[in-house]
Amino acid sequence: MTDTGDQSDPDDGGSDGPSNGPDGTGVDDADSVSEDELTEASVGTDLDDVVLDELDADGDGESGEASRGLFDDLLSGEPIFENKEVLRPSYTPHKLPHREEQINKMATILVTALRGDSPSNILIYGKTGTGKTASAKFVSEELETTSQKYEVPCEVEYINCEVTDTQYRVLAQLANKFIEKNGAVIDDRVDELEDLRERAREDESVLADSAFDDVEAVTEEIDDLESDREGFEEVPMTGWPTDRVYSSFFDAVDYHERVVVIMLDEIDKLVEKSGDDTLYNLSRMNSQLENSRVSIMGISNDLKFTDFLDPRVKSSLGEEEIVFPPYDANQLRDILDHRSDVSFKDDALSDDVIPLCAAFAAQEHGDARRALDLLRTAGELAERDQTDLVQEAHVRKAQEKIELDRVVEVVRTLPTQSKIVLFAIMLLEKNGVRNINTGEVYNIYKRLCEEIDADILTQRRVTDLISELDMLGIVNAVVVSKGRYGRTKEISLSVPLEETEAVLLSDSRLGDIDDAEPFVQARFDN
Repeated sequence: MTDTGDQSDPDDGGSDGPSNGPDGTGVDDADSVSEDELTEASVGTDLDDVVLDELDADGDGESGEASRGLFDDLLSGEPIFENKEVLRPSYTPHKLPHREEQINKMATILVTALRGDSPSNILIYGKTGTGKTASAKFVSEELETTSQKYEVPCEVEYINCEVTDTQYRVLAQLANKFIEKNGAVIDDRVDELEDLRERAREDESVLADSAFDDVEAVTEEIDDLESDREGFEEVPMTGWPTDRVYSSFFDAVDYHERVVVIMLDEIDKLVEKSGDDTLYNLSRMNSQLENSRVSIMGISNDLKFTDFLDPRVKSSLGEEEIVFPPYDANQLRDILDHRSDVSFKDDALSDDVIPLCAAFAAQEHGDARRALDLLRTAGELAERDQTDLVQEAHVRKAQEKIELDRVVEVVRTLPTQSKIVLFAIMLLEKNGVRNINTGEVYNIYKRLCEEIDADILTQRRVTDLISELDMLGIVNAVVVSKGRYGRTKEISLSVPLEETEAVLLSDSRLGDIDDAEPFVQARFDN
């Protein structure tokens, strides 16, 4: 606190404006505080404290209003984390336990690039969280570092095909990356030549050891380089014909001698969205390039995605294949031990935290990403509790939280028709209906479609959608026999009802349904 009484309120942006009264409306300072109080405030108390004291006068600080110092309270506890980023999937560690075999195999394939030749194309397979991307990035960073050490022009470009999922976007992103790099190379070369020209103007003998006969030749080379730089036009993210984008990428990558490894993460998403044209063009580039060589490293969670590729693409793309098996619980424990040493402060974890995180993640097909998420979330929950020790209870809460987050995300991204079917099931269960069958779901589904003016699918198609929801773990659909009445599916929600309802109602179309009660009451109507 300062001794001056004219300090401005940090919330109102200046001392001349009105401050907030107890009801949140603007009031004039002279009306809310007496002259004596102002004098007292100017001597030893900030005006804010006077106003806050007035607000609390009757309620002893328990008026239900938020008080000052909110973040001070949250920061009062000692932090548990030393470096939380180490527990995020984007972090590339200096050591990857239990992936030495796969890393060494990648290195033996890519070492060819350090000799100036084109490495074989590589396809990397494995389930989510098996270390594919982390290992590939680790090897790539080592490759680029070693290439600088031996002064071999070798570059790795990473593309996430889940985000950049069309041929145009992939080629445009690659083209712009190489245009930017070429610009930097040209700038460096122009600086060198301008320095040489200045020295040559004073003493032309300095050109004896260069490729230039005179100062004019140096100037011509500088002009040519600047002309090259102007000729590289950045590719817009939409608007050009694809062949022009490809041509820009081709010219940019072949501008000078280098070996390029293009890492396509989630490569199956690119094929699913855009077919195999991109892979065909990239895998055939080397026969046309004069200065550069290009190699492709594809990473996929889907072991069967190559079944849909053109045989020519499949043969050239899958020259080398590396499979990443799931981690077991002991391997996950080693990974978490290694990361926790860097990410947490000493003695911040109880002995059972890492084994429990590893056990939970091992149930999820050996997913290291899930294990790291669990450990990080458990640490965050412990910090919120303002405790200096992460315990088993925090891990169990983290498991529930992550599972709920996953459910919310899956429900949020469902197609509209699947959301309507799920909404029908949710309405039935919310209104106490048990042993819900397909016919009941379909009757309410039809009424919901009529209400929001959506297309009505056949009952058979709705049954298929229920099966898809079952596979996603959102509902539980069990086929039961009704004797001579045949068989039917008994359906129930497998996810929290309130959270599911909130996500569904956040959809603008379903949110327009004001009163769903009549639909449930008429569930047995034909």
